[in-house]
Amino acid sequence: MQANLYALGAIALWASLASLGVSLTHVPPFLLTGIALVIGSVPAWPLVLRDPSQWRIPPRTLALGVYGLFAYHFLLFIALRNAPPVEANLVNYLWPLFIVVLAPVVLPGVALRLPHVLAALLGFGGAAMAIAGGRELSGTLAWGYLPAAAAAFIWATYSLLTKRVAAFPTTAIGLFGLVSGLLSLLCHALLEPAVTLQARDWMLLAVLGLGPLGASFYLWDKALKLGDARHIGILSYITPLASTTLLVLVSGRGFSASLALATAMIIGAAVLGMRAR
Repeated sequence: MQANLYALGAIALWASLASLGVSLTHVPPFLLTGIALVIGSVPAWPLVLRDPSQWRIPPRTLALGVYGLFAYHFLLFIALRNAPPVEANLVNYLWPLFIVVLAPVVLPGVALRLPHVLAALLGFGGAAMAIAGGRELSGTLAWGYLPAAAAAFIWATYSLLTKRVAAFPTTAIGLFGLVSGLLSLLCHALLEPAVTLQARDWMLLAVLGLGPLGASFYLWDKALKLGDARHIGILSYITPLASTTLLVLVSGRGFSASLALATAMIIGAAVLGMRAR
């Protein structure tokens, strides 16, 4: 139960990512990600100053953290630039399904049962409905779908592999974010035009860094350390639903029948997945 609460905390923060992103569309994506990830690492600094051993982790563990936080965002931004964004985002939300189906492959002693598969597929259907409902999909093929699928695979395998490496303190997530943020800023310097940020931009970046690209990763790590990866993966389908709902509220648009159906499908998936053993 405690693990599910940590996961829901991370999901709640990720739900605000799209709404915050709408207000920061003028900020180049690598600059946005780099600043937010560095800010997200700041809460860990006082703990590390008191006990530097919190960040003394094996190079393999640090590489896994950078693989998860940096490589995921790197590929996702490539996908969003080279494929229709709604469809690319939908492909990206294969990661909860990947967590469920890959758990028995990556984690010893974990079995995949039919209810888990059915719940994962039902959850993905609900996520697709939440993201694409009421919109016309382009139906065009684009090579950008490949990095979107790769990003989904990376986040799923990062999440599972954190349970396979030597135990590390959750504080180390701050180091993952700091190194990944600096790599993102390097990408900005090499690939993106320079921009001048206003005071409001910095305020929104601080909120983004302390929430969806900061505290969420610490909560996610705690959830994975304490809980069943299959259940957490199914719960994660609440993310696109909550994100879409928040965007509807912020934009002042009405709720659609497709969003109501998506809600029912995702809640059904969560209940089915939680009851499966």
